[in-house]
Amino acid sequence: MVDTMFVRTVVGIIGNVISFFLFLSPLPTFVQIIKQKAVQDFKADPYVMTLLNCAMWSLYGMPFVKPDSLLVVTINGFGFFLELIYVAIFLIFSPWVKRDIIIIIIIIIIIIIMQRKLIITLLVETAFFIGVLLITLLVFHAPPKRAMFVGLLCIVFNVIMYASPLTVVKMVIKTKSVKYMPFFLSLAGFCNGIVWTIYALLKFDVNILIPNGLGSLFALLQLVLYAIYYRTTNWDDDDDQPPRGGHQEEFSEIQLSSKV
Repeated sequence: MVDTMFVRTVVGIIGNVISFFLFLSPLPTFVQIIKQKAVQDFKADPYVMTLLNCAMWSLYGMPFVKPDSLLVVTINGFGFFLELIYVAIFLIFSPWVKRDIIIIIIIIIIIIIMQRKLIITLLVETAFFIGVLLITLLVFHAPPKRAMFVGLLCIVFNVIMYASPLTVVKMVIKTKSVKYMPFFLSLAGFCNGIVWTIYALLKFDVNILIPNGLGSLFALLQLVLYAIYYRTTNWDDDDDQPPRGGHQEEFSEIQLSSKV
């Protein structure tokens, strides 16, 4: 008889590997930012949201919340620190940054003024996470109740994130072009969702099952659209190209941000 926990561990490791590469998928964007020394029109919002999402799932996988979920912690812990680096790059290469050490204090002041939206968002997310952590530890004393509380919040965040890329689907249907909906990213997202869905079913975990089940369906929709509109896509025409830093980059990040 096959050991269910062993199979679950193997599936979780496969999920970690796929999620690992999904988290790395925005690297070309940040290589471009570093080379150009400017964030251009790229948006920080998806990365900031992913930061909170990874923090929440890392908390969910902790032994005092959801025992036997180490693989949930490992991949989201990695994602959390990677997102910190992504956000830091946004802060460093925003238009107001100067390299002269003499005006370092002025830079700090400008950071607070010019990037107040991003900084306020980070502060709010930090306060929210600390609040969730305190409620989890002080109000709920049994792991099942803690898992239910944190898991529900994780599901809510994931559902919100799944609604974000609907603009990309709308664009594909409107333009009859899949030029800016990367096939391999959609395929990786589908495989990732399926793997984590299986992981959730092997030791039934509804909090992991719901977001990844939805993620699988959403990725499947992307693949179906790709099959439908592949022939009508003009791969050499740039007239339908979205603004730099637009849907393709946001689509890429939302894909990974919704994964356990």
